[in-house]
Amino acid sequence: MSIPVVTVGHSRDDLVGGLERLHGPVSVVRRCSELAELLAACQSGLARAAVVAEGSEELTASLVDRLFAVGVAVVALADRPEEMARLRGIGVAAELPGVDPATLAGSIMGAVAQLSGAVQRPAPGADLGFDGAGAALRPSGVTAAPVPPRPGSGQVIAVWGPAGSPGRTFVAANIAGELAATGKTVLLVDADSYSASVAGVLGLLDEAAGLAQACRLADQGLLDGDALRRVATPVATKAGTFLVLTGITRADRWTELRAAALSLVLDRAREIADVTVIDTGFCLEADEELSFDTMAPRRNAATLRSLEVADTVFAVGAADSIGVPRLVRGLAQLEAAVPQATPRVVLNKVRSAAVGRSPERQLRDAWERYGPGSALSAFLPADTAAADAALLAGSLLLESAPESALRKAITDLVCAPAQRKLKSSVFSSTAKLRSKS
Repeated sequence: MSIPVVTVGHSRDDLVGGLERLHGPVSVVRRCSELAELLAACQSGLARAAVVAEGSEELTASLVDRLFAVGVAVVALADRPEEMARLRGIGVAAELPGVDPATLAGSIMGAVAQLSGAVQRPAPGADLGFDGAGAALRPSGVTAAPVPPRPGSGQVIAVWGPAGSPGRTFVAANIAGELAATGKTVLLVDADSYSASVAGVLGLLDEAAGLAQACRLADQGLLDGDALRRVATPVATKAGTFLVLTGITRADRWTELRAAALSLVLDRAREIADVTVIDTGFCLEADEELSFDTMAPRRNAATLRSLEVADTVFAVGAADSIGVPRLVRGLAQLEAAVPQATPRVVLNKVRSAAVGRSPERQLRDAWERYGPGSALSAFLPADTAAADAALLAGSLLLESAPESALRKAITDLVCAPAQRKLKSSVFSSTAKLRSKS
């Protein structure tokens, strides 16, 4: 296997000469004077690996992700432990500047193998393909660089819905509140790159754009659990407290939500929270038609990446003659964009006035006849008075309308799925509550 390499910067020793003298599979095909030139060379398909001998401080998670996207692994030389840890945190194989050529070649081969899908780096003493003079330079043991720790065990829930205000933000915020009320540590993330509104739903006067701050730190390799807690906003309710990463304050700031950085944010979120709830955007387009530059940032990357990494996806649609067809088409787009997602379909704003008598039965019949393969998981009743009271107070249903049928349906959706009876009508619960009053 031949591995063409491009380099930038000058190491203390002759990096290029040392690799060439090995006469192995690793060969330097171009020396670059600056990082921009290295990026251009990699994007042209010239190399399978890039070695940054100087200027590792300029490497960010987004830049590394761009190189990964064209199949180029990255190895950087750094002499400070904190810089080496930062580099490894953003996916770069880090070595000391004085590394011998054979060890560096092994690190390059390991990085390429990992990018190609291999799990193991070259084992100590393994044959790296060197011959002739290179065999004498091979060290007795080639050690793999420490691998960054795996993300924590926290779960990620993504709440998605098609265009048309199906109520996904309201549902996502109340899911976070209900989970926090059970004693779980919860992080609510506003990843909508078009119309972030979690702060408005919760009555937060926030201009800090917590998610953008977290993505900026992650992009620089500086985000850890403590840093994530600092940029998140705590929201206290009478039943529990949860953290919120508020969304971008203006729609034109969508470029700050890069996919690579968001992935790192969600990795850290798994470490600090039992459950992370993401309010996503509606659009699932891959954005290729928006630019001829395949390396350009993607406006919908935050939504797509959130759905890709989520353990559970709730697909929320409005239960009316407009919302249901939109949801059906949206689910087909979701399956094409994120094939691994298995959404739980939730019909929101269920009411007789929009569907007719026995709305749940009518919706089930229509879904079985015209809907996609995904079964309906839950019906959330239209409780306009309770929802309006919560929005007016900037609070959640558990505070403003704790006895509402809508709050009960959301609680059953996330807190006691095993006990949920799908055939029972949410409207029967409403009738019981009214009879009690």
